[in-house]
Amino acid sequence: MALHTQQSISGFIASEPQQSITENGDTRLYVRIGQPHFRRNEDGTFTELEPSFHDMVAYRATAERALSRFAKGDSFIAEGYIRTFSIERDGQVVDAEEFVAKKLGHDLARTNYEVDRTRRAAAIGRKAPTRQVSVTGPRNAVASALGV
Repeated sequence: MALHTQQSISGFIASEPQQSITENGDTRLYVRIGQPHFRRNEDGTFTELEPSFHDMVAYRATAERALSRFAKGDSFIAEGYIRTFSIERDGQVVDAEEFVAKKLGHDLARTNYEVDRTRRAAAIGRKAPTRQVSVTGPRNAVASALGV
């Protein structure tokens, strides 16, 4: 099976999270996000540049959870996609874009937090599916690590 990948983005929440409701009755999260930028210097050090700012939205359960867990200044990592659209500003139609977060969490490298696993208690007794691995020829590091 092929490895599933999506676009991702990281940065910090630059505005207070805002909640709205879509025409379909779904919860919508809107935040302005910032992305830090750095320039590598010839001596190997880095110079911090001005951050860039962008729009990010999330819908339904992701939006509801984010609204209760995120605040201005939090560092995050999100998976999703970029949505482009046209909007009228000052009488002219311009193209705009926003990142639609399908999955959203705090950035582990920049956030201290505790994980509550009480919801997983029922799943502890279940075993993950296993698969058979056949290796022919000389044993190699991968086969050795797999115990075959």
